[in-house]
Amino acid sequence: MPARPRFRRAVRIGPVQVATYYDGRGREKHTAVCTAPRCGFATEYDSRAAAELAARTHRCRVR
Repeated sequence: MPARPRFRRAVRIGPVQVATYYDGRGREKHTAVCTAPRCGFATEYDSRAAAELAARTHRCRVR
């Protein structure tokens, strides 16, 4: 069973959290996840700038 990733440098931009972690192959990845109920937005990026841009431009469809 794979280990859960350890998130670091977590920052919150509106309802979206951006964090950095290492994947199973040792590569640095960045994720943006919306914490709003029933939103379901979660993506992975290779660069931190792309993840933060996604967090700034995200608009929840569910209200």
